[in-house]
Amino acid sequence: MNRLLAPAVTLAGVPAGLAVTGGNVDTVLTVVLAFWLAVLAFFAQAWSRTVLVLSLLIIAALRGGFFVGSGWVWPAGAAFVAVVLAGHLRFAAVAGGMALLYGVAWDGYIDHTHGGEWTLAHVGGEALLLAAVLAASAAFVSTRRWQHEMALRLEQDQHERELDARRRRAEERVGIARDLHDVVSHTLAVVGVHLNVALDSFDDDPDEARSSLRLAQDVRGKAMTDLKSLVDVLRDGGAPALAEPSEGLDGLERLAEQVRGAGLTVSLNEFGERAHVPAPVATAIYRVVQEALTNTVRHAGATRVAVTLRYAPASVVVDVQDDGHAPAQVVDGNGIAGMRERVAALGGALTAGAGRGGGFAVRATIPVERG
Repeated sequence: MNRLLAPAVTLAGVPAGLAVTGGNVDTVLTVVLAFWLAVLAFFAQAWSRTVLVLSLLIIAALRGGFFVGSGWVWPAGAAFVAVVLAGHLRFAAVAGGMALLYGVAWDGYIDHTHGGEWTLAHVGGEALLLAAVLAASAAFVSTRRWQHEMALRLEQDQHERELDARRRRAEERVGIARDLHDVVSHTLAVVGVHLNVALDSFDDDPDEARSSLRLAQDVRGKAMTDLKSLVDVLRDGGAPALAEPSEGLDGLERLAEQVRGAGLTVSLNEFGERAHVPAPVATAIYRVVQEALTNTVRHAGATRVAVTLRYAPASVVVDVQDDGHAPAQVVDGNGIAGMRERVAALGGALTAGAGRGGGFAVRATIPVERG
């Protein structure tokens, strides 16, 4: 509550209320009551319960001295609101109830100016007004508390998402480290075997030695391409890497079989030569196909899905098309966003949306760098 709002409302509302209810016995005393209640309301935020008790005592004193003719609790409305906002709803209800009981006793048994019907009407009206004020104030407190809790939850969720993103990036770099180890160790082992063969046959069979050296050179060239791709991804601190080891292109048929087991008809078509595809690109292809098929099984309501891979010297095109239901507007959830980021990390692009013949289509173009 604004610190000046409560005094201002009290200073203006008390004389107006007494005038409307016929309680303005003496204008000077009415102004005095409004003034002191406004002064107390100024301190209501700091000492809400004390202010409420003092306000009710002042009102009872002026009513008992017949200086004002109406009102037992409503002139202290600002104090009641302050008590509820401070978290003391029960105290406000008890204090208001006691003040109203005292008002019934005074008007009904001590002050015989008015009859019983007048007493019940005025005190009952004040009781309803007090209940409305307390209920509105409690609702406001509950709303503010709910908003605060929601803000804390959103902040906590954001913090957890940031921690999860950091964890994923750390896991991605561990995956790259594994890939680097596998590429280097495999390359050294294969090249070592071919060099030994070339060395042993150098004098007796020069042709075999040259063939072994060519194979070693080919393996070295592919390994350099794989290493360059991995290092490029690792160098980009914000780009997603290969989050976990993948089966690569050799696992596509097994992946298709798994989806067929879910009741879908899956066709896997490959055009071109896959041998020149580097390991990071092969991993990305596998993950794109895996996520696209997973989306088809979960969301599309499809019966058929076609996976088409086109290998070219400069790029690989991945096309996954089903006959299900494409959403009117595609939202980048975790799956599609993950595919898009994985492909973008390798310099490619991915689109997802309605297919040419209906259904949902995922299409990725990933460049292949030749070393």
